[in-house]
Amino acid sequence: MIISHTFSTYRHTIASLPPILSLTREELLVEDLMLTRIAPLELYYAPHNDVIFEHARLMIVGLTPGFHQMQIALSEAQAAIQAGLSDEEACIRAKRSARFAGAMRHHLIDMLDQLNLHEKLGIDSCFTLFDQHIDWLNSTSVLPYPAFLQHKNYTGSQPNLLKHEQLSCYALSHMAKQLELLPGIPVIPLGKSVEGILRMLVAQHTLDERNVMWGFPHPSGANGHRHRQFSEQKQQMIQRVASWTMSR
Repeated sequence: MIISHTFSTYRHTIASLPPILSLTREELLVEDLMLTRIAPLELYYAPHNDVIFEHARLMIVGLTPGFHQMQIALSEAQAAIQAGLSDEEACIRAKRSARFAGAMRHHLIDMLDQLNLHEKLGIDSCFTLFDQHIDWLNSTSVLPYPAFLQHKNYTGSQPNLLKHEQLSCYALSHMAKQLELLPGIPVIPLGKSVEGILRMLVAQHTLDERNVMWGFPHPSGANGHRHRQFSEQKQQMIQRVASWTMSR
């Protein structure tokens, strides 16, 4: 397991905030938690993508953590700090609770099980990837820290991630490092913007396209087309899962 040292920079700020789940966007998206600006976006710190499970059997890649995930991750980290736990434990607790949190996680697990991924992994359900087998799943985002446009969750379209030079370079650099640490791992991208970044990595020979689950619909409840998209791609995706080697 690899833990970024970034957490230590924000530890005091996280500890000193009021109870984080009670904070509004305006109260939480503050200068002390801002990581960087990539105009017109602002990126803020959240700890859950600072953990890399280097023996993971699967990687699932989102676009960027949303405000809800950020809030959960920071709240878990705050509780860990207050309990006297280590930075490593704080980041792991944040990852366990925050990754793909909410209804999105339920939708994601349901789709993965329909593709027989749990059978390929030798588990009862992909639910266990978020419970007792959390280190079998390396979850990340192409923009690993929460990105906002005027305090609204960034969707990948305004600005267009694939056409914005700084953003795309940032995403490519992050994903190249993840793939270097986890060579040959099967990858499931969530959404077209994430697929676009992975196709760039395939073109750069950083990623084998056979290891990617192309066409997997974003599991967000806001994606009203996900059922149709999943149905159209299901057989192709089942075949892709069957072709994967998932032991590490």
